[in-house]
Amino acid sequence: MKKLLIIKTGSSDQHVINKCGDCDVRIAQCVGIPYEDVRVISVYENAVPILPDDIAGIIITGSPSMVTNLEPWGVATSQWLKQVVEKNIPVLGICFGHQLLAHTFGGVVDYHELGEEKGEVEIRLTEAGKKDPLLGVLPEQFSAYASHFQTVTMPPKNAGVLAENDFESTHALRFKENVWGVQFHPECIGDLFCETQEHKTYGMALLKRFYELATIDASATSASANEYATAVL
Repeated sequence: MKKLLIIKTGSSDQHVINKCGDCDVRIAQCVGIPYEDVRVISVYENAVPILPDDIAGIIITGSPSMVTNLEPWGVATSQWLKQVVEKNIPVLGICFGHQLLAHTFGGVVDYHELGEEKGEVEIRLTEAGKKDPLLGVLPEQFSAYASHFQTVTMPPKNAGVLAENDFESTHALRFKENVWGVQFHPECIGDLFCETQEHKTYGMALLKRFYELATIDASATSASANEYATAVL
């Protein structure tokens, strides 16, 4: 089975890591796959982003960095993402990753005029979100953890808004057919992110659904390639 690629753009606070692992570990746990089935590239430590052949989908993590700082590793990752989406690989950006995708596709990212949104927040799906193959697995209104100063102040052209609340008008965006971004943190569930409570597992449902969609896409691509090879032979 193809693997999940996590583009790590930052690290969690040490007390969170000590209790329930860093963001890449929590993402794997929420998806429900062994960490051995995940490939991690820590671009914030200047690791060069690459796309191995065995990748089904890509998740870009959150970060304490700001997209508008245009740090060299962030610029390089943005340029890499432009090439990746041409290969039709499913991508999900979380918080910083969401904003980086918006910036990459021509949107505008800046500090939120109301300051920071932090803690458990209530979010609602738009009509497009209710019908979306990824966000549609969530209830019409749900709780999620948010922690951000910056936001997508202007979505890229043709991007669809899938979720919002009274504070944040772009809590989820669909940039392309299989490229999504969420401003909230689906990998942070329950008390201090890791005490899972049944009514707070919507983030887990979202991440599981993304991996399901990614592996379906990967299987379809492999089948098409095999059919082509057979026809050629």
